[in-house]
Amino acid sequence: MRKSWLLCVLLGTLAWGQAAPATAPAAQASPAPDNVAKPQAPPAPADTAAAVPPDAAVITVKGVCPPQPKAAAAKGTAAKPAPAAKTPPADCKTVITKAEFEKLANGVAPSVTPQLKRNLAGVLPRIIALSNEARKRGLDKTPRFEEVVKFAKMQILSNELTRSIQEEAGKIPPEDIANYYKDNADAYAQYNVDRLFVPRTKQPEGLGKEEEVKDQKLTEDQQKAKDAEDKAKQEAAEQAMTQLAESLRARAAAGEDFVKLQKEAFEAGGIKVESPTVALPKVRRTALPPAHAAVFDLKPGEVSQVISDSGGHYIYRVTSKDQLTLDQVKEEIRNKLQGDRTREMMDKVNSTFTVETNPAYFGAGGPGMPPPPRGPGGMGNPRMAPSPAAPAAKPPTPTPTPAEPPAAKPN
Repeated sequence: MRKSWLLCVLLGTLAWGQAAPATAPAAQASPAPDNVAKPQAPPAPADTAAAVPPDAAVITVKGVCPPQPKAAAAKGTAAKPAPAAKTPPADCKTVITKAEFEKLANGVAPSVTPQLKRNLAGVLPRIIALSNEARKRGLDKTPRFEEVVKFAKMQILSNELTRSIQEEAGKIPPEDIANYYKDNADAYAQYNVDRLFVPRTKQPEGLGKEEEVKDQKLTEDQQKAKDAEDKAKQEAAEQAMTQLAESLRARAAAGEDFVKLQKEAFEAGGIKVESPTVALPKVRRTALPPAHAAVFDLKPGEVSQVISDSGGHYIYRVTSKDQLTLDQVKEEIRNKLQGDRTREMMDKVNSTFTVETNPAYFGAGGPGMPPPPRGPGGMGNPRMAPSPAAPAAKPPTPTPTPAEPPAAKPN
């Protein structure tokens, strides 16, 4: 029980330590001239951990006595604690061998890196000393401690189940990988394409101060008339850009240079880009929106029709097509199948129970129930569930979709 609780505390401490920066950033120094020798970074120290014997001490905590084992009780009598050690506390020490330390480290994380070992060695002595003092004060005998341990054990057991399911789902026969590759060969075709982007409308130009003041003094009828006029101009501008896209598509099909055509499209849209990028190398089906999937039916050298969406108009030309081999995508397929199987197995477990809550206690909305763990990509740390008191993680910053045009500055 104490080991499970220790793992819980260690994981939380290590996660905080890994997120915090080790040192404050140094002041930026002026770059040295090219003719002056620049200092070389010191080489990383050699890892000598393998040469340390398993029974060698790697951490010694002086001043903390190791827990005393309970004396064996005679048959029919209650066990009695061992007599207190007479050794002065100053002479006490708790010794952790390499074998003990690595066993603990492997319980904390599935892969033990040198950084994790250093982090663990940094927090472990303090935790040992503080937990020893807590036992002296009888804090491990309180009802609150028992409840916290009970919850921690449920957390650890649920995450052990998740880890076990992941390992079981990862046992994928090679023939399953080969069959998946054969059945989904199109997903592993790789294309080099050129893309021409035409904005949906021209970038609006800034109003002068006089026009802004004039707009503020418009009556209601004048404002309605102005809005109707602006709407008509907007529709006309969009129509003009649609016609331009069709014209550029015809010129692209005739063999004109995509970079030249892209410059014209940006100029017409009021966007300034001196050297637009049109080449999209090594593109696969999942890299483009589903509405653009028709591009992958083209043969090398063919130009697509104009594909329009809310972002603008797109014209593609396939320059080459290659097929990735099974060896190149074997691990990708393995991870895909493992994720699918993990989700299926977790869904099966989650379908075995239902929940009813008391709205008079929790309120009409009920408790905030997080979604159950899904696949390896959405489980977080498989060794430890987040604490209910931990702050909510910030959502990841969304990345632009491949269909978005390159960044440009308005004219």
